[in-house]
Amino acid sequence: MSANRYHQLFTISWDQLHRDVRTLCHHLVERDFKGIVAITRGGLIPAALIARELNVRLIDTVCIKSYDEQSQGELDVMKGVEHDGDGWLLVDDLVDTGKTARAVREMLPKAHFVTVYAKPEGRPLVDQYLTEVAQDCWIQFPWDLGHAYVEPLVDQVRPPKP
Repeated sequence: MSANRYHQLFTISWDQLHRDVRTLCHHLVERDFKGIVAITRGGLIPAALIARELNVRLIDTVCIKSYDEQSQGELDVMKGVEHDGDGWLLVDDLVDTGKTARAVREMLPKAHFVTVYAKPEGRPLVDQYLTEVAQDCWIQFPWDLGHAYVEPLVDQVRPPKP
């Protein structure tokens, strides 16, 4: 976690992500979308879950790189789409500073833009989100984590018996 920008940590499990996406879908289920545009890579998994819940089969991607581990760099648009987003659902995992969101909004001004998590700086750029997170909070998504063995507490605190 970067010492200067992030002061909190929010770890999201696969189960929590799935519950959050399903809750977000309750607010979308009455709408009819032509398809989904996922912002890669973070929006891919939420978009797949949303596609299942809303029974949407047409999925496209906008490929943008803005993060390198925990620091935001320059935007690199690697793939766009050939429409303005009219009737489409645009999905990302998170809106942070709004840098990526602004670029995608310019590409797809008519899309309905949703994120699962939103920080205050980027929040005004999305149409819907589920959970607001503090600006200085680093979110650890389940796809960035691995399972590891943890020693029992007694073995961490007490010296081993001879």
